[in-house]
Amino acid sequence: MITDESLAKIKAYFQELQISDEEQHHSLGNTGRVTLIPKTEQEISAILEFANTNKYSITTMGNGTKRGYGGLLEKADILLSLAQYTGIVEHNPGDMTLTVKSGTPFQEIQNYLGQYNQKIPLDPFYPNDSTIGGIISANDSGPKRMGYGSARDNVIGFRMVYPDGTLIRSGGKVVKNVAGYDMNKLFIGAMGTLGVVSEVTMKLRPIPKYESILFVSFLENNLEEIQAFAVKVLDSMIEPISLEILTPSLAGKLTNINQWTLLISFEDVKSSVHYQENVIRSIAPEKTTLTSLSQNEAKFFWDRFYHHQPNGLTHSTVAVLKIGVANLDVIKIVKDAELIGDSCHVSIEAHGGLGTGLCQMTIRGANDDVVSAIKLIREQSVHLGGYAIAKHLLFALRKTVNVWGDQTSSHFLFKGIKQKIDPNQTLNPSRFVGGI
Repeated sequence: MITDESLAKIKAYFQELQISDEEQHHSLGNTGRVTLIPKTEQEISAILEFANTNKYSITTMGNGTKRGYGGLLEKADILLSLAQYTGIVEHNPGDMTLTVKSGTPFQEIQNYLGQYNQKIPLDPFYPNDSTIGGIISANDSGPKRMGYGSARDNVIGFRMVYPDGTLIRSGGKVVKNVAGYDMNKLFIGAMGTLGVVSEVTMKLRPIPKYESILFVSFLENNLEEIQAFAVKVLDSMIEPISLEILTPSLAGKLTNINQWTLLISFEDVKSSVHYQENVIRSIAPEKTTLTSLSQNEAKFFWDRFYHHQPNGLTHSTVAVLKIGVANLDVIKIVKDAELIGDSCHVSIEAHGGLGTGLCQMTIRGANDDVVSAIKLIREQSVHLGGYAIAKHLLFALRKTVNVWGDQTSSHFLFKGIKQKIDPNQTLNPSRFVGGI
């Protein structure tokens, strides 16, 4: 723990840094007794080296949208804020690659790339506030993961600062980079427990000429019919960017149609999008309602969609779960969640990708009821051969609910890697699977 004497040493050591020694209290935890705000890679390295040498704990943060995601330490010695470590490092429009500092907000990057008719192929929640480093550390993604892939598919290189201050590189700055081990995947989704992302290099793709969304609403709420239709879509020659099922409660909130709804989105040239829409219309069951949005209407919908969940900036008491199952089991798990919501007296808004098997659920209710619902949903997810992770939860509830679920047989590998890279448990202690 930082004492007054050690705090004075830190202030003296980092005279050029912005520093705050105000005691911070936050309902989501993951804060620090001292906040350091570096602006350069050298300052990040110096902070980590100093903390590691003096056995101080560090928790890292960009803008704080992932603050409720993991962590059993309410207050580390140092909160390392990357909010001012921002900017484009290198952009090669011809090769369609971009290198950017980790604290840069995602939407700021997209706005810059828009001048070149390019974009990063990711669709995180809260794009205006989420930083690229936080998105990658949490492996955040939305419904367009079906067409875009995840961060593991689009990151081609890192500059990382290890817990002892050592700077390392993984991957490269070109797309065709196959030399050595694929170290990039080790850091993506590790919740900042292995190092601080300094710079990230990513593949880009052109902004599509045209985009649309088709909502297929099922009047009789027949889930077997929904599954059969989804299989037809997946087996067809069309290539939707997303194929997402929405529960009636979420569909009602976002579309004013309180029915089980499939959200099918397309991105391509206009003629191709219209062709694929017509294929959907031709194979849709009789007792369905089809609604379409295109271009600006579709963009407006996605903006609402990516802001419907709570995040670390809201101090919300709401829980958010991320669930992974076999792709067609998504229908079963979201249906079971509705029944669990009724039995536990909580409201649940859920959506899930029938092309990816990833679901996200927002749970609202009294704390004890929310905990009961999480446990039941996790049990059902494990029964289906999947998992359930609490990606947003109050700190008090994270002490009751195991955010990551039970340890798997491969846990010793995670633990061994953490011990090798961070033997002093300097970075984000207890933030990852099994208390790593």
